[in-house]
Amino acid sequence: MGRLRDKVILITGAAGGIGSAIAEAVVRNGGLAVATDLAGSAGVDHPLDVTSEEDWLRVIGAIGATAGRLDGLVNSAGIAPLGTVEETDYALWRKVMAVNLDGTFLGCKHGLSLLKRSGGSIVNISSVSGIVGGHNLAAYNASKGGVRLLTKSVALHGARQSPPVRCNSVHPTFIEGPMSDALFKIVPKPAETKARMERQIPLHRFGKPAEVAEMCVYLLSDESAFVTGAEFVIDGGLTAQ
Repeated sequence: MGRLRDKVILITGAAGGIGSAIAEAVVRNGGLAVATDLAGSAGVDHPLDVTSEEDWLRVIGAIGATAGRLDGLVNSAGIAPLGTVEETDYALWRKVMAVNLDGTFLGCKHGLSLLKRSGGSIVNISSVSGIVGGHNLAAYNASKGGVRLLTKSVALHGARQSPPVRCNSVHPTFIEGPMSDALFKIVPKPAETKARMERQIPLHRFGKPAEVAEMCVYLLSDESAFVTGAEFVIDGGLTAQ
């Protein structure tokens, strides 16, 4: 119960599979999870469109007024449409960048105003697709690769603060939940597609949201006090090949 005792943790995309698992893990480890997602989403404390700077200022202001501090931020909101560079139209490209990269930038930028008060930890959910490419993931690859390098810049800036603010990225592969379920609804042979994806992973299965959440708990906790600017791959051995 004590790994995140009394820590105030803001989570974006908290209505999603990974985001909700992170929120549950924060509470289970003694922290206060401030869950955010789009208006109308179930189980959120504050509606937040991560692409809106006005929304970010409102939510950070509300946390500052009620809690007076922020100990951790998990940028988990994201979208993952398929498309090669030729298939992806510019509007979709901009939407993916807005949610995945701009949203993470705005979270880091405005979250720091509270995180700097007592020091803290930012965890940015990237993807193995931020490290390796896929022929039909042009926008997603670019956005998640951007999150990976943005994380390192934020980490170096945060290390200059007193007390310091740490920042790390987490890179999951295929994870069970709504995002992968949505993929299987649009492919012609979902069972065959899933089996093929599992064969690509040395551990021969998809990851679980709870496994990503446990990594986030470590990075949010004081156990990782000397860890910043690093990337943590949760991929069943996929990128070891």
